[in-house]
Amino acid sequence: MSVPGVGRVVATVSVSTLPELGQLSSKKLSSLVGLAPFNRDSGKLRGKRRMVGGRAIVRSALYMSALVAVQHNPVIAAFYQKLLKAGKAKKVALIACAHKLLNSLNAMVKHQQPWRELAS
Repeated sequence: MSVPGVGRVVATVSVSTLPELGQLSSKKLSSLVGLAPFNRDSGKLRGKRRMVGGRAIVRSALYMSALVAVQHNPVIAAFYQKLLKAGKAKKVALIACAHKLLNSLNAMVKHQQPWRELAS
Protein backbone atom coordinates (compact mmCIF):
# COMPACT_ATOMS: atom_id res chain seq x y z
CA MET A 1 0.00 0.00 0.00
CA SER A 2 3.03 2.31 -0.08
CA VAL A 3 2.49 2.87 -3.82
CA PRO A 4 0.46 6.04 -4.52
CA GLY A 5 -2.74 4.85 -6.18
CA VAL A 6 -2.77 1.41 -4.60
CA GLY A 7 -5.18 1.20 -1.71
CA ARG A 8 -6.46 -1.44 0.66
CA VAL A 9 -8.72 -3.11 -1.91
CA VAL A 10 -6.07 -3.47 -4.60
CA ALA A 11 -3.50 -4.70 -2.09
CA THR A 12 -5.93 -7.26 -0.68
CA VAL A 13 -7.06 -8.47 -4.11
CA SER A 14 -3.47 -8.71 -5.35
CA VAL A 15 -2.22 -10.67 -2.37
CA SER A 16 -5.23 -12.95 -1.98
CA THR A 17 -5.97 -13.86 -5.61
CA LEU A 18 -2.45 -13.66 -6.99
CA PRO A 19 -0.20 -15.85 -4.83
CA GLU A 20 2.34 -15.94 -7.68
CA LEU A 21 3.16 -12.27 -7.08
CA GLY A 22 6.90 -11.92 -6.57
CA GLN A 23 7.68 -15.39 -7.90
CA LEU A 24 7.09 -15.09 -11.66
CA SER A 25 8.73 -12.93 -14.30
CA SER A 26 6.91 -9.80 -15.36
CA LYS A 27 5.90 -11.31 -18.72
CA LYS A 28 4.43 -14.45 -17.18
CA LEU A 29 2.65 -12.46 -14.49
CA SER A 30 1.17 -10.06 -17.06
CA SER A 31 -0.10 -12.99 -19.07
CA LEU A 32 -1.54 -14.62 -15.95
CA VAL A 33 -3.45 -11.47 -15.00
CA GLY A 34 -4.55 -10.81 -18.58
CA LEU A 35 -2.62 -7.59 -19.23
CA ALA A 36 -0.37 -9.03 -21.93
CA PRO A 37 -1.39 -8.28 -25.52
CA PHE A 38 -1.68 -11.23 -27.88
CA ASN A 39 -1.39 -10.70 -31.61
CA ARG A 40 -3.79 -11.92 -34.28
CA ASP A 41 -1.29 -12.21 -37.13
CA SER A 42 -1.45 -14.71 -39.95
CA GLY A 43 0.86 -14.56 -42.94
CA LYS A 44 0.83 -10.98 -44.23
CA LEU A 45 -2.25 -10.09 -42.19
CA ARG A 46 -1.44 -8.00 -39.14
CA GLY A 47 -4.43 -8.01 -36.80
CA LYS A 48 -5.16 -6.05 -33.67
CA ARG A 49 -3.50 -6.94 -30.41
CA ARG A 50 -5.96 -7.99 -27.73
CA MET A 51 -5.85 -9.01 -24.10
CA VAL A 52 -7.64 -12.26 -23.42
CA GLY A 53 -8.14 -14.48 -20.41
CA GLY A 54 -6.47 -14.01 -17.10
CA ARG A 55 -7.79 -13.17 -13.68
CA ALA A 56 -10.46 -10.56 -14.27
CA ILE A 57 -10.77 -9.44 -10.65
CA VAL A 58 -7.06 -8.56 -10.45
CA ARG A 59 -7.13 -6.91 -13.87
CA SER A 60 -10.12 -4.73 -13.00
CA ALA A 61 -8.61 -3.76 -9.64
CA LEU A 62 -5.36 -2.76 -11.34
CA TYR A 63 -7.26 -0.76 -13.95
CA MET A 64 -9.07 1.22 -11.24
CA SER A 65 -5.78 1.66 -9.43
CA ALA A 66 -4.21 2.99 -12.63
CA LEU A 67 -7.00 5.58 -12.88
CA VAL A 68 -6.08 6.86 -9.44
CA ALA A 69 -2.33 6.55 -9.96
CA VAL A 70 -2.47 8.71 -13.09
CA GLN A 71 -3.62 11.57 -10.86
CA HIS A 72 -1.63 10.93 -7.66
CA ASN A 73 1.52 8.98 -8.58
CA PRO A 74 4.13 11.21 -10.28
CA VAL A 75 5.93 8.28 -11.95
CA ILE A 76 2.75 6.80 -13.43
CA ALA A 77 1.39 10.25 -14.34
CA ALA A 78 4.55 11.08 -16.31
CA PHE A 79 4.41 7.70 -18.06
CA TYR A 80 0.72 8.26 -18.93
CA GLN A 81 1.40 11.73 -20.34
CA LYS A 82 4.31 10.39 -22.39
CA LEU A 83 2.05 7.75 -23.94
CA LEU A 84 -0.67 10.30 -24.72
CA LYS A 85 1.86 12.60 -26.40
CA ALA A 86 3.02 9.64 -28.48
CA GLY A 87 -0.53 9.34 -29.83
CA LYS A 88 -1.79 6.38 -27.84
CA ALA A 89 -5.48 6.16 -26.98
CA LYS A 90 -6.40 6.94 -23.38
CA LYS A 91 -7.60 3.43 -22.61
CA VAL A 92 -4.45 1.90 -24.10
CA ALA A 93 -2.35 4.26 -21.99
CA LEU A 94 -4.31 3.32 -18.85
CA ILE A 95 -3.77 -0.38 -19.50
CA ALA A 96 -0.04 0.30 -19.95
CA CYS A 97 -0.08 2.12 -16.60
CA ALA A 98 -1.85 -0.85 -14.99
CA HIS A 99 0.85 -3.09 -16.48
CA LYS A 100 3.54 -0.82 -15.03
CA LEU A 101 1.83 -0.94 -11.61
CA LEU A 102 1.71 -4.73 -11.74
CA ASN A 103 5.42 -4.89 -12.58
CA SER A 104 6.20 -2.48 -9.73
CA LEU A 105 4.16 -4.54 -7.25
CA ASN A 106 5.84 -7.72 -8.46
CA ALA A 107 9.31 -6.23 -7.94
CA MET A 108 8.36 -4.85 -4.52
CA VAL A 109 7.14 -8.24 -3.31
CA LYS A 110 10.08 -10.06 -4.88
CA HIS A 111 12.68 -7.85 -3.20
CA GLN A 112 10.54 -7.15 -0.09
CA GLN A 113 10.99 -3.39 -0.37
CA PRO A 114 8.52 -0.51 -0.15
CA TRP A 115 7.78 1.88 -3.01
CA ARG A 116 10.64 4.10 -4.05
CA GLU A 117 9.72 6.81 -6.50
CA LEU A 118 13.16 7.20 -8.08
CA ALA A 119 13.71 3.49 -8.66
CA SER A 120 10.60 3.12 -10.82
